Amino acid sequence: MTIVQNRKAQHDYAIEERYEAGVALEGWEVKSIRAHQIQLGEAYVIVRGGELYLLNAHISPLPTTSTHVKAEPARTRKLLLHAAEIRKLIGKVERAGYSLVPLNMHFNKGRIKLEVGLGKGKRQFEKRASEADKDWKREQNRLLKNRSR
Repeated sequence: MTIVQNRKAQHDYAIEERYEAGVALEGWEVKSIRAHQIQLGEAYVIVRGGELYLLNAHISPLPTTSTHVKAEPARTRKLLLHAAEIRKLIGKVERAGYSLVPLNMHFNKGRIKLEVGLGKGKRQFEKRASEADKDWKREQNRLLKNRSR
């Protein structure tokens, strides 16, 4: 079940590979995510010290959050992947043009997972071309639907 999607990522990047990663969260963050109080629009993934981290994912604290916990909505969160996957991603990110982009956050067997995409940034004319392709496919479906009636 999808909690939140990063729609901007599909527009700005050509996603080549997808990985599912766990996220190191605090208790109040889990409660907020279950209440859909998260935004991935400005979030990105970086490599630091041989590990992957999620930055700028904004998790709004619920009003019922404990008073003795200092909630930090945009803190850096560690991503949990197998070491071999991390090494593979680091190798590809260090090559020119590749980026790690958070695509969506979802539940898998009751646990919160983040889908991370390995992609290359699209240039402006590529964005326009992909938008034109989507429009053409939408028009084709509309014509076929009207024709079958």
